[in-house]
Amino acid sequence: MDDFGVWWLTPLILALMVGVICPTTGALLITQRRILLANLMAHSVLPGLVLALAFELDPLIGGLLSGLLGALLAEQLNHRFKGREEGAMNTVLAGFTALGVLLVPLLQARIDLEALLFGDMLAGNGSDVIRTLIAAAALLLLLLSRYQDLVFLGVDQEGAIAARRPVMQIRFITILITALVVISAITAVGVVLVIALLCAPVLVNLDRSESLRVLMLRSAGTGVLLSSGGLMLAILLDLPPGPLIGVLCLVLLLFWRR
Repeated sequence: MDDFGVWWLTPLILALMVGVICPTTGALLITQRRILLANLMAHSVLPGLVLALAFELDPLIGGLLSGLLGALLAEQLNHRFKGREEGAMNTVLAGFTALGVLLVPLLQARIDLEALLFGDMLAGNGSDVIRTLIAAAALLLLLLSRYQDLVFLGVDQEGAIAARRPVMQIRFITILITALVVISAITAVGVVLVIALLCAPVLVNLDRSESLRVLMLRSAGTGVLLSSGGLMLAILLDLPPGPLIGVLCLVLLLFWRR
């Protein structure tokens, strides 16, 4: 009975926490029309994660530094290719993903690349829970301290700049927290699929939410159902949870009716 309890506990905790923090972060990014940033961050962390794992360092540090580097590089290219920002960001996304994959054979690292790309929730451990708690705490701190500014940014970005709100500071903090959330979710759903959990629960709740707070709460509830339900279904069907959760996100969008 003890082994059974241990078997369920960590994956379930990870599923519940990731199901909350991913859609909540996604709600901020989608309302600010910066969701492409989440996709960029999800792939930019890969080289740092590979380097950290290869040299037996904390993946949180490697992934965070790599994700920030990718975001800053994308910002630089966005200024250089004004009006063609999506092309520049997608190029950075592809380049960092390719670099992460190339580093595995170059470093001769014994890394399960499939687990990094698609997750392995059932292999989650205490360190994964701690990283997720750190991401959740950072996100909660941002919401408690800057909620009104986040609402302002989501409604009228130009107005927020004109009103001299700390827009650049909030954007940088959002990038930092997005990187933390992505890294914490990699064990559950992987680099490739985390974007689905960031977006799908928000999209189905966006039109019927009258405020950012309501949108985040409803999205988090939907995310918990997707992640925990996906975990249970994966165990019953003997399938990998991460890819199954990604498929459930797509199915949700396909069959959603307003």
